[in-house]
Amino acid sequence: MLLGPSAALLLMAAAGCSPGDASASVAVPSPSPEAAAYCRALDKELPDTVAGLEREDPGPGSELTAGWGDGAIVLRCGVPRPAEMDDDQSKGITADGVNWMLEQREDDGPRLTTTLRKAYVEVTFSKAYAHDTTPLAALAPAVKKTVPNRL
Repeated sequence: MLLGPSAALLLMAAAGCSPGDASASVAVPSPSPEAAAYCRALDKELPDTVAGLEREDPGPGSELTAGWGDGAIVLRCGVPRPAEMDDDQSKGITADGVNWMLEQREDDGPRLTTTLRKAYVEVTFSKAYAHDTTPLAALAPAVKKTVPNRL
């Protein structure tokens, strides 16, 4: 189910707005060669700033991961398809033409994963950015340009 921007803001606000502990290290995905090629192209198109935060990629360095604000916003490309996508009750939003499945995380901000794309792109937010879909809109042009629809 895809929700409009207003509903998405409410859902994200429910995740909490207090700052969380940022993590500057993430697990690097192991995608198929086809997905890895899309991810490398995406890495080259990602913006230098998102939500006013400078790009600061997490360790270990990889073309499959990116970050802004020392872990406040983290992107991983080529992640496995989340099992939650099989749940017809899962929540989703659309930001600038890119569909995202929303997962609320108990101890942190939300995790969103693209749907209907040839590579899965995951974005996690710290609680400080849980109330704002602006980062997704900033990332959408790069995703649309480099990771084709499955359709």
